[in-house]
Amino acid sequence: MRMAIAGATETVGRHVHRVAADRGHEVVPLSRRHGHDLTKGDVTDALAGVKTIIDVTGIQTLSRRRATTFFEAASRTIQASGTSAGVEHLVALSIVGIDGVDAAYYGAKLAHERAVESGDLPFTIARAAQFHEFAAQTVARGSVGPVTMTPTALLRPVAAREVAEYLVDLAESNPLGRAPDLVGPRDETLIDMVRSLLARTRLKRIAWEIPLPGPMGAAMASGRLRGTADARRGRVTFSDWLRDQHHEGA
Repeated sequence: MRMAIAGATETVGRHVHRVAADRGHEVVPLSRRHGHDLTKGDVTDALAGVKTIIDVTGIQTLSRRRATTFFEAASRTIQASGTSAGVEHLVALSIVGIDGVDAAYYGAKLAHERAVESGDLPFTIARAAQFHEFAAQTVARGSVGPVTMTPTALLRPVAAREVAEYLVDLAESNPLGRAPDLVGPRDETLIDMVRSLLARTRLKRIAWEIPLPGPMGAAMASGRLRGTADARRGRVTFSDWLRDQHHEGA
């Protein structure tokens, strides 16, 4: 199958590219690095012969306005170009547990889902829990001097590779509308994940847990981002993932 990946250089997008290619699919990467700006241009030519688009686009901001503008613009391009090119299926990645949290990045992802649902392309929306990589992202974004400010968060994190495998599974099937959620195998707190990462990498930092203000912070602290009992469960725990990352980097 000829398959396009919107956001092919993002955290999950890189895994999706590898998984799809390993399964024998012809992959068309859609990203700025590959000459495609989904917020500005038409990509109909790039989608020639593409049957399915996997949308794992993202933006590094907590601003609801900025992120919503990004997702809505990218979705317009994907919908218009995909329809013109005869694409048959759009698979879009979203976040577990964000219903009713119409604020910050979660509010923008809800807007993203609405854009997918209201478009002309037959779709599947798959929500996943936070990735194991979230711990490293927290260290990178939340560190001031020797201290890493870590939001209070109860999670059920999942490996990005397993999310990619799930998305490609869905892309190989017919549109479902809303697919079952995917979460990790075990409950974790973000502060424990960050401290484990710091210990494994021997970074001399102190991790302090702080509650984020507003609806997004409340959602993170409430445990709703762990998903529900009927969600699909991944296999790779955070400790397994961290050990494997250490061995690969050795």
